[in-house]
Amino acid sequence: MRRVVTGHDEAGRSVVVSDGCIPRSREFSSLPGWVSRLPWATEPGEAVSRTGEDRTAKVTSLLPAPGGTRFIVLTFPPDTAMADPAFDPVAFDQEQRADSPGIADLMEFDGMHTTPTVDYGIVLQGEIELELDDGRCTRLSTGDIVIQNGTRHGWRNRSDRPVTMAFVLVGAERDG
Repeated sequence: MRRVVTGHDEAGRSVVVSDGCIPRSREFSSLPGWVSRLPWATEPGEAVSRTGEDRTAKVTSLLPAPGGTRFIVLTFPPDTAMADPAFDPVAFDQEQRADSPGIADLMEFDGMHTTPTVDYGIVLQGEIELELDDGRCTRLSTGDIVIQNGTRHGWRNRSDRPVTMAFVLVGAERDG
């Protein structure tokens, strides 16, 4: 996956300041097909970076504070990969905690989780199901978007192919 970042030159003109791979990207060894990428992040009150400075290496939590953002791209392998006898859930949990601090701490054993964020999700490729509290699932396909308003949810890839989704997490104050 390619990432192009813009900024400004000394004269204030728009320029491309970097063009290449996403530097914070990880293919999990404990769950082949699971790929996590953090293309960009902002912190609360941060001004637009005129130089296009990449702050992703400094991110210590994938959960943004209120007013901060995280741009995350995930590839989910089919759910059957977790049913494979070779799958080690303890190793996967360790990789999740190393790769996704903040979010990994909120994960329940079945993948359900609730984040204090408003999330904009876009299915880039494939089909996936969004499961909510009541167990009902809503199927999403390539091009579909979902707005998560801090609700408890889980992602289910019941297809036989990987699914790639892009998420923008916006840190929000909790309502009541």
